[in-house]
Amino acid sequence: MKEKKEAMDKVESGKGLQSLSRLVDMMSNLRGPQGCPWDKKQTHKTLRPYLLEEAFEVIHAIDQEDMDSLREELGDLLLQIVFHSQLAEEKGAFHIGEVIEKISEKIIRRHPHVFGQESIEDAEGVSLKWSEIKRKEKNQKGRFSAPEGLPALKRAQKVQQQAARFGFDWDRVEGAIFKVKEELLELENVYNTGDRDKIEEEVGDLLFAAVNVSRLLQVDAELSTGAAVDKFLRRLNYMEREIERKGKEFADYNLEQLDKIWEKAKKDGL
Repeated sequence: MKEKKEAMDKVESGKGLQSLSRLVDMMSNLRGPQGCPWDKKQTHKTLRPYLLEEAFEVIHAIDQEDMDSLREELGDLLLQIVFHSQLAEEKGAFHIGEVIEKISEKIIRRHPHVFGQESIEDAEGVSLKWSEIKRKEKNQKGRFSAPEGLPALKRAQKVQQQAARFGFDWDRVEGAIFKVKEELLELENVYNTGDRDKIEEEVGDLLFAAVNVSRLLQVDAELSTGAAVDKFLRRLNYMEREIERKGKEFADYNLEQLDKIWEKAKKDGL
């Protein structure tokens, strides 16, 4: 395909990017007649969980400050992009060269202060300009939106950040903390009514308020929740080891006894 070759020629002009062309060819072979049965079976939908997993593994490598792992995980994530591009090319939709060209064009459009004549002095101004250009590109009627595919905590944080740019925000984190307490009280009141729809609504309001606190404390709600899950798992696994060491099962313990083992795990720094 002539268009694909021209796009890839542009990509390969950069240092080391010939490797990308090699990866693209390998993926084409994996999907070819003599390729891999598993790879030939995949679709955009079946690959969705792998794309998510690889993205989170990149984040984990960053959190660990492990550059060797980061290099490897970025490669795994890149493979997913190449894979999806190959599937699209087979359908005649687009190819990897177009993906790269499109993001290059978008970067230029959304950075007029670098590639154009505009002058923006700080990061906040850049963020506002980016949002303005994005809204025009997507023909959004309102200023505020968040991608439907984002995890809920990340989506909540993004919407709150947008509102904050226009002054709709707490002056101090204490206000947001008070809001959490208020939402918790509302949840308690609704719980006593037994109204399942209202309970679900108030749980959502409580979580949304908690995200506001994390944002004002400059903590990523999605990542901090993930860290809390990891901590919970470490302590659960500790409890399992302690129980098995005594030749028993979880069912042999009541909640108070289990809680004592949990507290021991905390004291041991897990």
